[in-house]
Amino acid sequence: MIVQERAELKLTLLDGGRVRLDGGAMFGVVPKPLWERRRPADERNRIELAMNCLLIEDGARRVLVDNGAGDKWDEKSRDIYGLQPKNAEALLAPAGIVPEDIDVVVLTHLHFDHAGGSTVRHGDGLRPAFPNARYVVQRGELALARLDNERIRASYLAENFEPLAEEEDRLQIVDGDTFLFPWLELRLVPGHTPFMQMVLVRDGAGTVAFPADLVPTASHVPYPWIMGYDLEPLATLETKKRVFPEAVREDWTVLFEHDAELPWGMLRQDGARLTAVATEP
Repeated sequence: MIVQERAELKLTLLDGGRVRLDGGAMFGVVPKPLWERRRPADERNRIELAMNCLLIEDGARRVLVDNGAGDKWDEKSRDIYGLQPKNAEALLAPAGIVPEDIDVVVLTHLHFDHAGGSTVRHGDGLRPAFPNARYVVQRGELALARLDNERIRASYLAENFEPLAEEEDRLQIVDGDTFLFPWLELRLVPGHTPFMQMVLVRDGAGTVAFPADLVPTASHVPYPWIMGYDLEPLATLETKKRVFPEAVREDWTVLFEHDAELPWGMLRQDGARLTAVATEP
């Protein structure tokens, strides 16, 4: 757990557990001899990834950004993905709060490793894991998640979002760039999915960015290091070229959602070379 106490806000980076995904898929066209230097693969060619989540407190409300894979998995799936997931209680316990304390859950997108903790099993059904929260999702992302499409079917599991849609006023649907609060901006960052949203937290101490799978680990900062999982890789490239110079220019703190080694850092430009460097919270 990493905590940043700011003048107006308290930010806590929470550990949502671990998942293992195919290294080749995580790095797309980058050759294995290059990416394996940074991210060693296991005997099944999988690399270990974090599922970091962000808790934001402003004294009046608590906002959670993403919630990991959740714990609704059977043993076969846990083995396939090397899952070491956490439920809502375990996710929040280090921050000294419980799921009922969360007011808003922002979902960057609806892939299982980002939104799987949104619901929990209850008897024979499912219910929201954060019972007092409204869940914020892009309209286009929800529509995409509902497609019966072979390319995306494994990433979007209806059990993670349809129970939310069944409850009146549980989902807050947004369209494009918007501000949830004066200090919290949602900005579309297409590429990984066409409607993925990045969270920007701004106050007098500067800007903190949670770009989700636009840059899942610090190793994905170089422009051509793009996941094979991305639905629109050329859009990812253009989004990175638009967002990263702003992050460098304005000294954003960037949270890398899938990086266990460098979850919290800043982007630095040295000539043509763009890298992530660790920073103190």
